[in-house]
Amino acid sequence: MRTNLRPAHRRAAISLAAAAVLGITAAAVATSANAAGAPAAKSAGPAWSRACDAPAPGMAACDALHVTNVPEHIRALGVTPNATPSGFGPADLRSAYKLPANGGAGQTVAIVDAYNDPNAAADMATYRSQFGLPACTVASGCFKQVSQTGTSTLPANNTGWAGEISLDLDMVSAVAPNAHIILVEAKTASMANLGTAVNEAVKLGAKFVSNSYGGGESSADTGYDTKYFQHSGVAITASSGDGGYGVEYPAASPYVTAVGGTALKKDSSARGWSESVWSTNSTEGAGSGCSAYEPKPTWQKDTGCSKRTVADVSAVADPATGVAVYQTYGGSGWAVYGGTSVASPLIAAVYADAGTPKASVPAANIYSHTSALNDVTTGKTATCTPKYLCTAGTGFDGPTGWGTPNGLAAFTG
Repeated sequence: MRTNLRPAHRRAAISLAAAAVLGITAAAVATSANAAGAPAAKSAGPAWSRACDAPAPGMAACDALHVTNVPEHIRALGVTPNATPSGFGPADLRSAYKLPANGGAGQTVAIVDAYNDPNAAADMATYRSQFGLPACTVASGCFKQVSQTGTSTLPANNTGWAGEISLDLDMVSAVAPNAHIILVEAKTASMANLGTAVNEAVKLGAKFVSNSYGGGESSADTGYDTKYFQHSGVAITASSGDGGYGVEYPAASPYVTAVGGTALKKDSSARGWSESVWSTNSTEGAGSGCSAYEPKPTWQKDTGCSKRTVADVSAVADPATGVAVYQTYGGSGWAVYGGTSVASPLIAAVYADAGTPKASVPAANIYSHTSALNDVTTGKTATCTPKYLCTAGTGFDGPTGWGTPNGLAAFTG
């Protein structure tokens, strides 16, 4: 039986400096609370909560964090011309990671999530229209929404996972706007059903599959690897988790690209951006560490773990520097999201921009092109031994892997 990795995540507050990234002023003062509902001290900044409820034993949880009190400066619903929603949008992400404006042509990216979002297509259409991205519809053949077995009979609706679905679709739209997208919805959040959905995504032709969920490691994981995640020449990404230091599955699989998380901020540097490890507190931040069960891939050379080390690469995940998302099923329109659920579909879309993978396990390419990444050298999630498993430094570290995209070179081949 799979067990849950983390206690329920806490809602968190951020400083005014970070709040400014989201367009929030000192007037936006909120009381945050932990996931059990206990009040926390007031803080001048936004608060956030898990998009998905804490899972039952044996189930995975999505890694999306919904910022709950960001005041929007555009109307809540629909498209507002000549206005910008709170949170980073496509142009910001492309600028931060030196990505093409028209990436993804000829490629198919799949999103695997649990349960159904009945507004998925319509909400994605609004996001794309707001940011001037090309339409991607069912009618045109660009978008497909199917069950874990590929049928049009979709699972039960779920408002929490709908937030995850909106986030995933919007991140792929932002980074690979010309890619086709398949949303494969598992009937529950069990690894068997989510894994079946991964297999279906590959069967339907996706060469890039994002998984923004995870649960505690299990001795059964090596069996899940070969049954669900071992797809040669397919870039499968998985969120490293939002619980700080510690490992979850499927990010621990040696057949996936484990994606950690950063805080992303605009600055006056030559790059125009800076990043550090995402860490809110001792129980919330980018997941990392040594797997208890998974063998170490041949392309992973760090010496602090005898088995698989998480993560490989990273991207923005801090809710305090979160991204714009449009969600109406379980949401009220424009919102800001964070969590490593931002980073996983973003990296899957970067792979799509780079073209069809040639390597059997595309994560191996990252380790061969480490100089083509933004090395994240500041921040930590915990105190651990060896230090690099939870603390950023020059080169490889657990929370951010080898760093964040700096163009496409690290994801090509």
